[in-house]
Amino acid sequence: MPKVGMEPVRRKALVDATLRAVGDHGSLTVTMSEIARHAGVSAALAHHYFGSKEQLVIETIRSLLRQLRTDTVAAMGAAATPREKLSAVIRVNFQAHQFAPETVAAWLAFYSEAQRSEETRRLLVLYARRLRSNLMANLRQLCPADDAARIAEGASAMIDGLYLRQGLKSAPVSIEASIALTEDYLTAHLRPFTGRGDER
Repeated sequence: MPKVGMEPVRRKALVDATLRAVGDHGSLTVTMSEIARHAGVSAALAHHYFGSKEQLVIETIRSLLRQLRTDTVAAMGAAATPREKLSAVIRVNFQAHQFAPETVAAWLAFYSEAQRSEETRRLLVLYARRLRSNLMANLRQLCPADDAARIAEGASAMIDGLYLRQGLKSAPVSIEASIALTEDYLTAHLRPFTGRGDER
């Protein structure tokens, strides 16, 4: 019988263990028993809290997206201008804990799973829409809507592409280099509308 008051603690431990286990394996072939062992609980307790490995994986993705959203809101709230807010969005997507090897490997596994799981695909589409929305909200204040949409699509593609490159251990791009490349892209495309494009 689960101890009263322990459910939130153990649910978080299982979510964290899923991230580590999937990252270590590089795929979703990890079993519920292996995840439970990482979390220091029994497989029966893991099933009690989540029902199935699929549900636990979905909650792990949701947890990552909630943290990313919280970090983005905080970073944008601390920025004063639209250009500073764009930089904040970029920095959050390349922050150090997102670049941890197991986190990168887990994201790659989740993207692969999205080809088979409608719920996983829906969550990743939600992430993409949020990223584009955060970029668009600030780009529209710096350039016409059509240009803002085009620049947002390009910046989103750069962020996702540079992040996924971390999965290629033979050719990784550092956090600093990833930020600089994306900043350079924005600066170049905003220059016709702001004069310099790098006012932050």
